[in-house]
Order: sequence, then C-alpha cells, then structure tokens
Amino acid sequence: MRIFHDYKAVPATAKGASAAIGNFDGVHLGHRSVIEQARKAGARNGAPLGILTFEPHPREFFAPDAPPFRLMNPAARASRLAKLDVDILFELPFDANMASLNPRDFAQDVIADGLGLSHVVVGRDFCFGKGRAGTAAMLADFGAEMGFDVTIAELLSATGAQVSSTAIRRALGEGRPRDAAEMLGHWHRIEGTVIKGFQRGRTLGYPTANMAITGLHPPHFGVYAVLVDVLTGPHAGLYHGAASLGTRPMFDGEVANLETFLFDFSGDLYGAEMSVALVDFLRPEETFDSLEAFIAQMDADCADARRILAAL
Repeated sequence: MRIFHDYKAVPATAKGASAAIGNFDGVHLGHRSVIEQARKAGARNGAPLGILTFEPHPREFFAPDAPPFRLMNPAARASRLAKLDVDILFELPFDANMASLNPRDFAQDVIADGLGLSHVVVGRDFCFGKGRAGTAAMLADFGAEMGFDVTIAELLSATGAQVSSTAIRRALGEGRPRDAAEMLGHWHRIEGTVIKGFQRGRTLGYPTANMAITGLHPPHFGVYAVLVDVLTGPHAGLYHGAASLGTRPMFDGEVANLETFLFDFSGDLYGAEMSVALVDFLRPEETFDSLEAFIAQMDADCADARRILAAL
C-alpha cells in the first residue's frame, strides 16, 4: 500500500483512484461497506482502490484538550487498511489550511486537482469543508461539475443499531468487547511498542509486556482475555494471554496502560511492536488485602482466559 501525505505532490501514477473518504477510526463494518463500494466502482474501469483520510482526526484539531476518543492510532489504521488490500492511502494533514477550505475548494483543489480521483464514495452523513458546510449531496453536484463520480453509501446497522465509532466506543467503555467486535468485524486491538514498566510482574511470577494507551479511547478498566500478535522481533508470532488495562490500583498507579501476560512464553519483548486483541472482559480493577490474594486472583484470571480462548 502506497501512502501519500501532500495532496499537492501526488504523482501521476497515483491519480485516478476510486476512493472512500472518511476518518475510518476503527475501520468498522460501516467503513468496510464504503470501502467495498469504492473497490467495486474502481474495478469497473481498472482504477486502484484508495482511501482519503486525515491526520490528526479533525476532532483532535478543533478540540485538542478533549478526552481521548480514538479507537486506533494512525499506524494501526494503516495496518488494518492494508489488510483490506487498499492500494493507496491519502493520509492528509488536517491543519488550519485544510480546515479553512470551503466545500467547493475542497472538492476542486483536493479531490479533483490534487488527488485526481475518478470516483469517491462517502456515507450519507458525510460532511466536509469549512464549518462542515458541505453535504454528500453537494459533493455529488461538485463531482458532476468537476469530473469525478460520487456514490453515497447508506449507513450500516448491526445488532439492531447503527454501526458507528461512537457505538463501538460505548460498547468498549461498558466492557463489552464482543459487541464491539460485532460492529468492527474484527477484535478491537490496542497496538504499540512494548515499553519498560516497573517489572513488578516478574517478582510475582507474571511478567507482563507493557504498552501505553495515550491518545486512545480507554476501554473499561479491568482484566481481559486477549489474543496477542507480536509483530516484530525474534518472538514474532501469535499468543494467548490475559491483560490488565488501567491504573493498577493495587500499586497506586496513576497513568493508565495495558499490561499483557503471554501464556507459555519466555523471552524479552522490550521494543517489539505488539497488537493485543480484547476478547472478553473478565473483571474490573480492584485492590486486594495481600499479595497472596492478588496472585490467587491472577491465577484464576489466567485460568478463565485460557478456557475462553481455547473455545474460539
């Protein structure tokens, strides 16, 4: 998958794509429906499949001090899109210049002239341009005038509710990762680099791989059964495990992170890239009267996680 960040410097070889437009946070089933429509439209005239998205998310640009809400960081989003066989990712900076473009200028300067898209697919609720003044219907009118086709995709529903990043955040925040997975079409994953923690787990017989969750919407704090992909390094592979997400109240923690214990594993994971899929919520965070009671609970958590993951 080729990635471009400047719409004014896209080579001729990357123009003519059929592209889905949106933020694609989570790359959920609704997003995938839009992407598949772009793929089919492109296949009719041999156009590559493209994605037009923005970094940072516009919501982060306009409200930088708001609580974290993203389901994916940019690298995880790009990885998921690559798995869907996207040919070209246009990940454009959302800055003051982009925010100031009115709908007509966005359609002309970015879509038509800059990226040279042949076809675009957007959801029916798509808004664009300064003040979100542009609508999907307006984009279709601009396309007819400026030389690109437009498909307006209907919103997708699952489990009786509309599939959306908001609904997925709600499910994760309530400790319902399987409901989130049903809307995502895949397990919700937290991806990042394994960092050094306080190494308490080693002394307790449960060494963990620690990852930051800075900038991400935090799922419900507690213990989860997880599937683990170690993506880089000598221990790359697939593992089962149990993970604690939160602030470690047993040890007066402050900054939330993800601590994952890989079953039947021995080795050093520092610096490795890792992807942790939340499968089932086991219990909330809690404190214990003694380390012995804490270890006994971890034993029980791991037994529960092994049972759940063995049944997948």
